[in-house]
Amino acid sequence: MATQILMPALSPTMEEGTLSKWCVQEGDTVEPGDLLAEIETDKATMELEADNEGTITKLIVLEGTKGIKVNAPIAEISSGDEPSEPTPQKVIEKKESIPVVPPQEKQEASTAKPVKSILPQVDRVFASPLARRLAQNNNISLSALSGTGPKGRVVKRDIEKFLSQSPQVAKPTATIQESLGFEQVAKIYQTRAHEVIELQGMRRAIATRLTESKQTIPHFYLRREISLDALLQLRAKINDYLAPSRRKVSINDFIIAAVAKGLQAVPGANAVWAAGKIIQLKSSDVAVAVAVDEGLFTPVIMDAQDKSLVELSREMKDLAQRARNKKLSPVEYIGGSITISNLGMYGVENFDAIINPPHASILAVGAGIKKTVVKQDGSIGIETKMSVTLSVDHRIVDGAVGANFLAEIVKHLESPIGIIVD
Repeated sequence: MATQILMPALSPTMEEGTLSKWCVQEGDTVEPGDLLAEIETDKATMELEADNEGTITKLIVLEGTKGIKVNAPIAEISSGDEPSEPTPQKVIEKKESIPVVPPQEKQEASTAKPVKSILPQVDRVFASPLARRLAQNNNISLSALSGTGPKGRVVKRDIEKFLSQSPQVAKPTATIQESLGFEQVAKIYQTRAHEVIELQGMRRAIATRLTESKQTIPHFYLRREISLDALLQLRAKINDYLAPSRRKVSINDFIIAAVAKGLQAVPGANAVWAAGKIIQLKSSDVAVAVAVDEGLFTPVIMDAQDKSLVELSREMKDLAQRARNKKLSPVEYIGGSITISNLGMYGVENFDAIINPPHASILAVGAGIKKTVVKQDGSIGIETKMSVTLSVDHRIVDGAVGANFLAEIVKHLESPIGIIVD
């Protein structure tokens, strides 16, 4: 009896992927560690390795197939000692050296070898994408359910049954449908020159996640104007000092440092939402939005509170460059409790950003603009002002906590010497 090789989940939010290339053919004999296929996600291209030795008896999915659901069978492997259940294969990022997380405890019911993963273990329960969304929207832990789908997978009917038997849990809301379907919209523009662009990969993932974010997260917004003159003067001195080594720091580096210090000063803001529970973090792990051709990445600078301004600058430049080349490993863009989205370099003065789940907030940063101001002594002067908007998840952070957090950020940006000496 052959064992199925399943489409792996390369990140907690991945629901489908593309099988871009097979590295084996039917009849090939493979050993643990041999390359089986290249899998393309919305973020990167990864390599699928064999976990067991055996013979490839069937390639179920053709090269170039898109939209393959996670845990769907893609091939079959036959060996002398087969496990009775499908065995996920271990995955590594293509052409990158990836730290491997030790496997979880062996399942007693399985004789397969333990599988190593490059990702933090977030949920060992197999469930359909629709079931996961329904469970998240209704604050249901998948581990509390018994799946009735194939191989014990949790499916839609299991969620609906649980909800019908649990009066204290709100009934699932109906899926919001678009008011007009594709054919209806296309008909409106049939006489106008146009092209149809399929929503795939990263752009599709962004559309899905941010739609869910806006529909399910109760956003509120806090706005401040920050005087940048002291920061610009200090930045100029630092960059003069760094000039011989051809290094420089940016305003964005100061913002990262200020946010990291703010999270330490107001720990209530350093949290994430986890299906009805709040996980409060100890370290300041700060995500920064990086624009790429297909959309955006949000690489995370871990332990930002312990790094100097120059270290933050160096790490951010490296992460941004590899993000644009799609060379980041999942552990480098998963995590954090806040995202910084800076559109100031595009001339945008202010905007409201959508929270990136499960983060508690996102800081939208605008351009520095010279403005006429009334100084404390009543005189009129010119200052460089930067507008920022903090979008906050009200399930996690209350207004006063969010205001204190934003005040800490403002304090460190208007008196940036503390970023250097504290």
